[in-house]
Amino acid sequence: MRESATAVGANRWAAWPVFWTPVLVGALAAIVAVALFGVIGTAIGASKAGAEGRITTFSGIGLGALAYAVFASFLAFVIGGWITARVGGITWAEPAMLHGAIAFLVATVGLLAMASFGGAVYSGWYAALAPSPAVPAAPGQPVDPNAAKAAAAGATAAAAAVLLGLAGSVVGGWMGSGEPMNLTHYKTRGTTVGSRPVTSDRTTRI
Repeated sequence: MRESATAVGANRWAAWPVFWTPVLVGALAAIVAVALFGVIGTAIGASKAGAEGRITTFSGIGLGALAYAVFASFLAFVIGGWITARVGGITWAEPAMLHGAIAFLVATVGLLAMASFGGAVYSGWYAALAPSPAVPAAPGQPVDPNAAKAAAAGATAAAAAVLLGLAGSVVGGWMGSGEPMNLTHYKTRGTTVGSRPVTSDRTTRI
């Protein structure tokens, strides 16, 4: 008597390789862009340098300074994601966005490392990445309420800047791939590249 058995398929992995050289170049570009936009913001008066650059209250932020902070936080990582995709020669949107996001992770670790050394290059929203002054100098001392509020406001601003950077790196990677920035392009990728038709697998068999 022959028993019938169901073949169990092997576990398959669809891995996306990571090209670290473009990631490191894009991360360095993003860090330099953050420092550059911080210096420009200080020069034009959109942000303050040093300890005065910390966000103490959102009510005191002008509309122009807010717009510049959002623009700078987003654009700095758009540059990093775009450079990552272009240096890596990635022409598909999905792996390009992935590499842009990885460059964002590396750049964020770099920004935190720089902030631990004082963060003198930071201003505006990124100034809160530096150690908080709300911690008492000696154990057992009460926390200054105003310093605690300033630390909370700065942490909120830094979190917003980091999230804007993540969005910017993904958008920059997508732009660097050169593919159209619409969510349905992947459906036609196998049949068209730009305006030229590409032979599909079905027509090849025919």
